[in-house]
Amino acid sequence: MKAIVAVDNNWAIGFENDLLVRIPSDQKRFRTITTGHVVVLGRKTLDGFPNGLPLKNRTNIILSKNPNFKVKDAIVVDGIDSLKEVLKDYDDDIFVIGGASVYKMLIDYCDEAFVTKLDYEYQADAYFPNLDELPGWEMVEESEEETCFSIEYTYQRYVNKTPQRLV
Repeated sequence: MKAIVAVDNNWAIGFENDLLVRIPSDQKRFRTITTGHVVVLGRKTLDGFPNGLPLKNRTNIILSKNPNFKVKDAIVVDGIDSLKEVLKDYDDDIFVIGGASVYKMLIDYCDEAFVTKLDYEYQADAYFPNLDELPGWEMVEESEEETCFSIEYTYQRYVNKTPQRLV
């Protein structure tokens, strides 16, 4: 399992159920990396998608505590045990795409993380686990700095040397 996320200097990912910023080249990179694969996300993250619909050309697995929650063209699970059951059917790459509670629940099961690191500190209320402080995680790649409008950012890849097995 892999995580993909954009974070600021404080590992913030969102504010008031929205992304901190939208960078077209980062959104394109996200589509390129996740298209054709399984994505795992929370219900609030789904709510932030256009029209609240699952991402196209991916298998969307939505985590929701509401057992009656249904989404067309998506699989809904109510927790980590049912997620484990569903994921047994997939050999493909699985990407955790948010939000904060889903990242926190699944980060120890991820063996890799694709991080867009924004060189800024935003007002935020949602955070990704700080991989620089988590045991076993190490940054193994970093791109040259890029700029979009006034936002400077790099792409970083982290690996987890001690991932737990989910399935």
